[in-house]
Amino acid sequence: MRSEAAFEAWRRRTIVPVSAAALLFLAAYAWPILDPALDRHWEDLCALVLWGSWALFACDYLTRFWLAPRRVAFVRRHLFDLAIVAVPFLRPLVLLQLASVLNIMNRRVSISMRGNVARYAAAASLLVVFCAALAVLDAERGAPEATITTFTDALWWSATTVTTVGYGDMYPVTAMGRLVAIGLFIAGIALLGVVTGTLASWFVERIDASQETAAATQAQVDALTIEVRALRAELRGDVPGTEPERSPPM
Repeated sequence: MRSEAAFEAWRRRTIVPVSAAALLFLAAYAWPILDPALDRHWEDLCALVLWGSWALFACDYLTRFWLAPRRVAFVRRHLFDLAIVAVPFLRPLVLLQLASVLNIMNRRVSISMRGNVARYAAAASLLVVFCAALAVLDAERGAPEATITTFTDALWWSATTVTTVGYGDMYPVTAMGRLVAIGLFIAGIALLGVVTGTLASWFVERIDASQETAAATQAQVDALTIEVRALRAELRGDVPGTEPERSPPM
């Protein structure tokens, strides 16, 4: 039945299974890359896990699409998910589904919006660096004149690239490796923007808080001033609306 309530109920119920599938996907994707001498039996098992995870993500997307009250709007908001489901070639990008783990933590812990952004940025940075290192190593290993041949090299290249440092000591030479690099360039700029925006919002909040404190203090001072003046007038017998008492004639 198509309704917002049914859509949200399905999304809440599938957060944990989808996150678990994403973790399995990450392990199955990383293991053969980190261990090139892996036995063929384990390679087949990893491939089975990859395709099984992709099938689970596809079922989840199709179910959410079916339950969505506004399907056109749903597709527009989830173009990335659609690309992963429609093009198996992009299956490694589904690792970003691990961000749903943060949603679970966010429901259990109440923190400020700035704290949410900082947490997402930190988790996304680690995830992007690790996955980009795996992807570029998978693309570059064995290529002629490759400069990225080990995981440590790939991790170093990924970290320097995502932070926009780019020493140039290592660089991809294959088309797929350069495609990964382009995605990492965009991710690095986006993450830098998130960090900058978070710091800016922190400064604005501090300034606003200081201004509010100063305004509250001034209001208290004004109120105390009025009270003191009223007390002085009462002590002098000069209370507004009353006549001062006069001594009786002798």
